Parts: sequence; structure tokens; C-alpha cells
Amino acid sequence: MSAPHITSTLFSPVQAGRASEEVALQIEAAIVDGRLSSGERLPSERVMQSQFGTGRGVVREAIKILKQKGLLEVRKGAKGGAYVRELDVANVSESLGLFLKQHPIEPEKLIEFRETMDRTITKLALAHGTLKEKEDLLEEAMRLEILLREEEPDLLVTSELDRQLNVMLARMARNPLFEWVMHALQMGFSSHDYALYQNPRFRERAATNWSDTARALRDGQLMLALGFISHHYILLRQCIEENGTAPQDAEFLQEDQP
Repeated sequence: MSAPHITSTLFSPVQAGRASEEVALQIEAAIVDGRLSSGERLPSERVMQSQFGTGRGVVREAIKILKQKGLLEVRKGAKGGAYVRELDVANVSESLGLFLKQHPIEPEKLIEFRETMDRTITKLALAHGTLKEKEDLLEEAMRLEILLREEEPDLLVTSELDRQLNVMLARMARNPLFEWVMHALQMGFSSHDYALYQNPRFRERAATNWSDTARALRDGQLMLALGFISHHYILLRQCIEENGTAPQDAEFLQEDQP
């Protein structure tokens, strides 16, 4: 959809020098403050050249910058052009997850953050989650426990199921910020929980603890659920200490996730 009603006032001329960055900033500001909506097409290159008082190359470079940031998508064809990209949880979480991968944080700091967040999420999940959601969480947690009791569990499958459980719990809190952050942490493999599932001495206890947590949540036993949350992180600290460090580049985590 074009936007002829805003093309005359949307942007203002830029100064020479870092023109492409300034153009990109103006377009980004228009997206952030709602003057350009998700799915809306930007004015044509010719119109933007006139508004910004600059050349086509500068406009195209600005569009390229915003495309790389995930704010725009460029379509071809009769209705082609630069469109405001509609972001969802997966887009946001993917970016934050990538950031976490590129900026590793010491395990204890991540554990401290995760334990604090999980305790808050658990309180909210008990208050706001439906009985059906709590029963589904318990069912999936019990499935994880069964899988991890196998002699040689499929760590790719079990790690994915563990991520799903964490996201299910966060969703029950009814606060999108917790869900977004949890998605990002899981996509960034940043909690080091997979260390528990790699280690035969810890994997069954960790899986049983998930089932115990979900069962206490279903039964409305908040203090018991919080106790199990704390126990999970005690196990994780013990596991990492035993390993000497958190495992890096675990082979089963290198495959593409669905």
C-alpha cells in the first residue's frame, strides 16, 4: 500500500557527509513513532530523493542499512519497493539470541539471571496460567523425563523439548517481555542447561526436577515449585563445576533448529 498522504511531510533534507546514515535514522524514526506502519510501503526512491535532497545512491544505501537491521524488506514486481517489515517474537528473539552468542557471559552471571527470572515467571505462571496450560506443561515435562531415561537419549530432541518447556512456562506468565527474553535465551543457548543433559550423572535428576516443578505448579504449590527451581540451578552449578567450565560448541547444538 502506498502512502501518498504523507509523502510531502514525512522526511526532511539531510546534510552532506554522512547522508545515508541520516536518511536511515529518519526512516527508522518514522517506523518507531508509527508514521510508517508495519507492511506499509515507503515513498518511491524519486520522492525520497526529493524530500531528503540527496541522490539515489544515498537513499539506496539507507534502505540497505535498514534492511540489514531487519526493519525493511525489499519486494520486486509491479508492487515492488521498500516495505516496513512486520516484526514478531521470533525476529526479536533471533536478534537478541545472536547477540548473546557473540557476547558470551560467564556462566554464573547467566545462571543468576535465569534463576531470578524463572522464579518470577513461575509466580506469574501459577497466578495467570490456565489449568490446561499447567497440565500440558506437566505432560511435556514427563515426556522429557522419559526421553532422558533412555540409555542413549537423543540430545538434539531433548534440548529442543527443554527449550519448548521454558517458553511454555514463560508464556503462562502473560507478560510478553518474559516470553521474548526467554525465546532469545533459548535461541542463544545461553542458559547452559544443555550441560545437564550431556552429563549422564545429572540428566535424569534434571529431568525429574522439571516434572516435579510442573507438578507443583499444576497443584498450586508455589513454595514447592520455587524450591524445585532453586534445585535446578544447584544441579546446574554442580554440573558446570564438575566439568571445569560450561561446554562450548556442543555438537548437537550445531544443527539448524526448526
